[in-house]
Amino acid sequence: MTIGLISVDGHSGFPNLALMRLSAYHKARGDVVEWWDGFKRYDRVYMSKVFTFSPDVDTVINAGEIITGGTGYKDYRDLPPEVEATAPDYSIYPNFKRAVGFLTRGCIRNCPWCIVPRKEGAIRPAATWEEIKRPDSREIIFLDNNVLASEHGLEQIDRMGREKVWVDFNQGLDAMLITPETARLLAKLKWIRFVRLSCDTSDMLPVIEQSAAYLREAGVAKSRLWAYALVQDVEEAHRRVPALREMGVEPFAQPYRDYDGGKPTEEQRLFANWVNKKSTFKACTWEEFRRGKTEVIQVEHFGDIRRLNGPGSCLWASEIGEFPAAVTKKRFCGK
Repeated sequence: MTIGLISVDGHSGFPNLALMRLSAYHKARGDVVEWWDGFKRYDRVYMSKVFTFSPDVDTVINAGEIITGGTGYKDYRDLPPEVEATAPDYSIYPNFKRAVGFLTRGCIRNCPWCIVPRKEGAIRPAATWEEIKRPDSREIIFLDNNVLASEHGLEQIDRMGREKVWVDFNQGLDAMLITPETARLLAKLKWIRFVRLSCDTSDMLPVIEQSAAYLREAGVAKSRLWAYALVQDVEEAHRRVPALREMGVEPFAQPYRDYDGGKPTEEQRLFANWVNKKSTFKACTWEEFRRGKTEVIQVEHFGDIRRLNGPGSCLWASEIGEFPAAVTKKRFCGK
């Protein structure tokens, strides 16, 4: 068979695990597998879509059979067991050098904005870290939705803490489950970048503060503490985000999208832009950024005061190449 693959969300960034498994499964059967080419005909084309807001392919797909799947299609079925058990084919993403997988599936929570309980159900083991690890890489990105809620997940974390493997739990860790003992397990891990938490409501702030304290006491560097911040009501999110920064946790704002393809409001987008562009977040208040008021704080350039105007002009002076490195302590603020 000839098999075409389509990652509807785009295939130049983070790899699509389902398509990698399907590719490996079909190649093992002797089938020819490639990214879909609109000028060719295929026996079968798989279309995988993670996000509801990703636009579908709008051209004719020449194939004997087209199979769609993924959360973006509101299709919550698992892959067939024989495909799910197949190791991913990383060759279709040649520039991606890390392993990807799930230690666990499911979640114990029932957050109203989250699809995981409906899609994956109760928490359960999925794989060991050795089964996920690539032979050509020591780095693993785990996609678990609540790994700390599973005894299996905690066992895998404990074992990885004694190995030369670098990890990232990119869906965030459940701060309500971080105890001094759990924090000690997490502190033994080698982190690719951040220890990611989630702070989606103001009620979570005391929990985040306590879990961050446990992690620091266990030896996790303050610079690694990071939290997703869901943005629904912008004013409420604005109370949450500075509080996270005050407690030494780096926030990352995520504007809310519903599962019917609804788009964030312009204010939600603007707020996320302010938070996630760290040069603006450090230099401007939200009120300054929202008003779009350009503020000049004594920028010296050979005796001149220069103004930087325009959208996005909230930068530390040291980031502006045309100014000398001797420029001191100055910023520009603008929408």
